[in-house]
Amino acid sequence: MEMKVETGAYFLKIVITMIVDEKYYKGASCHEKVSSTDGKSGIMRYRRAMSESKEILYEETKAGTEESAFGELEISTPSAVLMEASTGKVVYEKAADEQLPPASVTKVMTLLLIFDALEDEKIKLIDKVSVSEYAASMGGSQVFLEPGETQTVDTMIKCIAVASANDACVAMAEHIWGSEGEFVAKMNARAKELGMEHTNFLNCNGLDADGHVTTARDIALMSRELITRYPKIHDYSTIWMENITHTTKKGTTEFGLANTNKLIRQYQYATGLKTGSTSKAKFCLSATAKKDDLELIAVIMAAPDPKARFKDATTLLNYGFGKCTKYKDTTPFELEPLKIRGGIEKEVPVAVETEFQYIDTTGANLSGMKRKIEIDQEKQAPVKKGEKVGTVTYLLNGKKIGEISIQIQKSVGKMQFKHAFAEIFQNFLL
Repeated sequence: MEMKVETGAYFLKIVITMIVDEKYYKGASCHEKVSSTDGKSGIMRYRRAMSESKEILYEETKAGTEESAFGELEISTPSAVLMEASTGKVVYEKAADEQLPPASVTKVMTLLLIFDALEDEKIKLIDKVSVSEYAASMGGSQVFLEPGETQTVDTMIKCIAVASANDACVAMAEHIWGSEGEFVAKMNARAKELGMEHTNFLNCNGLDADGHVTTARDIALMSRELITRYPKIHDYSTIWMENITHTTKKGTTEFGLANTNKLIRQYQYATGLKTGSTSKAKFCLSATAKKDDLELIAVIMAAPDPKARFKDATTLLNYGFGKCTKYKDTTPFELEPLKIRGGIEKEVPVAVETEFQYIDTTGANLSGMKRKIEIDQEKQAPVKKGEKVGTVTYLLNGKKIGEISIQIQKSVGKMQFKHAFAEIFQNFLL
């Protein structure tokens, strides 16, 4: 009975989404007509998009029904991963470690390095970025930047996240690290930090190159880092359409950005993230979606066509939202200060390193979750901030399902003779 209720609710959601999408496309065709070089072709593109939207949504409904009836998950793509974002738990995988070319999904790492540079204040959103001859020469998907043209970092991020602009990627790489080669070296270093063991980047935009490879699992890892560390990326990845202004020696022109990720309009919970396609890579996607407090990442690699790419991603996301239950420990901890022997201070505050979160995929009753606290009674100075002094273990029906550390919140040095003398003298005065 429960499965029937979920299926029915999903079908209702699909019908509503179809109605909303059809209204959107009817209203949007005028914008496309204005921004298109050919008014008729612009309208035809939207009609085809609307038709594809209906077809994909119908097939998604069908796929959801099959899963409820048979308890199986069938996708056509040869390599895929479904990951829960907050914990990194892999909910589903298929040939997840097979090395394949990622096409423009490469740009997830490019965007991650851009946001790293923003966080480090190496660049600012309002900074002007100058376009080199090399950056302007990029083929494939682009926004037709011209040599000597300048755009803000903010606009460049939109060009990359929305329109998958190869020229904007190279311009940003050169702006941040001087050259694309140096930027790519940073990409590979960052990949290593994230545990992306089967990834090798040769460029910053994903154009086909022998040896430029990654895996579905590695894409999920870098996507997770981007969306959890920099949730602002969703302000860009959810833009459906927006115009930018080219200002060059030839004058000023408007250029329309259109999101390459159709799930932004076709899937209710979609928040991003990046598409990719080349003749070698076929059709790839890192799709992010959030429903209530649950955020998922569905990675599709080497899908045979764009329709299969979006259909399989939707199937994975629906599977995850139906299967995953999230537990978050919000009960405050009341931890006594830790006693310090031989330190310049006699005690130090302690706290848990992070909030505990757990993803269940078995349907277990999580109300029976218990926690067990083990902590040192005292420590010998010196002690350092962040040093582990205890553990909180989480148990479900008597079985350990996870743990977090209890850490010292302040460094305390070892007491020297001068400190001891000062303390003795102060006690004598009292």
